[in-house]
Amino acid sequence: MTETIDNAVFVLASALRLAVPLLLACLAGLWSERSGVVDIGLEGKMLGAAFAAGAAAAVTGNAWVGLAAGVAASVALGLVHGYASIDQRGNQIVSGTAINMIAVGLTALLGAAWFGQGGRTPPLEGAARFQPIALPGADAAAAIPVLGPIYRSLISGQDALTWLALAAAPLTAFVLYRTRFGLRLRAVGENPAAVDTAGISVRALRYAGVVICGALCGVAGAYLSVAQAAGFLPQMTAGKGFIALAALVFAKWRPGAALATCFLFGLLDAAAIRLQGVELPLVGQVPVQAIQALPYLLTVVLLAGFIGRAIPPRASGVPYVKER
Repeated sequence: MTETIDNAVFVLASALRLAVPLLLACLAGLWSERSGVVDIGLEGKMLGAAFAAGAAAAVTGNAWVGLAAGVAASVALGLVHGYASIDQRGNQIVSGTAINMIAVGLTALLGAAWFGQGGRTPPLEGAARFQPIALPGADAAAAIPVLGPIYRSLISGQDALTWLALAAAPLTAFVLYRTRFGLRLRAVGENPAAVDTAGISVRALRYAGVVICGALCGVAGAYLSVAQAAGFLPQMTAGKGFIALAALVFAKWRPGAALATCFLFGLLDAAAIRLQGVELPLVGQVPVQAIQALPYLLTVVLLAGFIGRAIPPRASGVPYVKER
């Protein structure tokens, strides 16, 4: 019984850590699309942020400097997307795709030129990484049945960025649904002409959504290279930005549902890792490739089953032309 509980807590803790970058990227897409700007460049911004954070942390030896660099890089890419989509009224899908392509090539090029390790950054140690935070009494509580392992391994031992991600979901919900800024931002995504008629700048609100999106993607990317891993690896996002977009559609652009959906993806990913090399009845040992494909298979299933029922903000993806 104790071993079963320990295994379950281990999987849940792993699922939480794997869900963090998905949740941050999903909330980032929610802010952008609620303001009327479709952003499929989440993957590229996360990758750019992961490289900037890993490089800055490797050079300075400070994880917080790495986080700041990751956020700055992601916001810069977001502003490029915002300029193309808002000011130039370009195709937002094409702009987001360009961001993804630029990030893949630029991070590999700069990584190889600066560090000479095939695009990788030097390994991060000590203060250059976000370390787990041990809560008071975690070791002493381990002997308590059920609740002890949960407190020690699931609640305690998480890093600062994990707590930041968990706080971001209720904070997003509060700002969007309980503040004047959130009301205006949602209105821009639904009916920008009405907002403009009220004398409120549509451009400023959409840029605000894009900047917040960039900041959250920056934290997500920094988490990958400075918390979850010990440095940057080429293409280490591995499609997480696109999975976050699928989670956003499944959550119907709602913060609470986004939190639950991203944890579901993280749980499936954690279970897939746990099943590697395990002999299953009537099946035998499942190939590693099949296990690794499970999160992406779930993405396809969710999109095929729910995308027709999910209605995005009405003005999402539509450039606004001010009436004269």
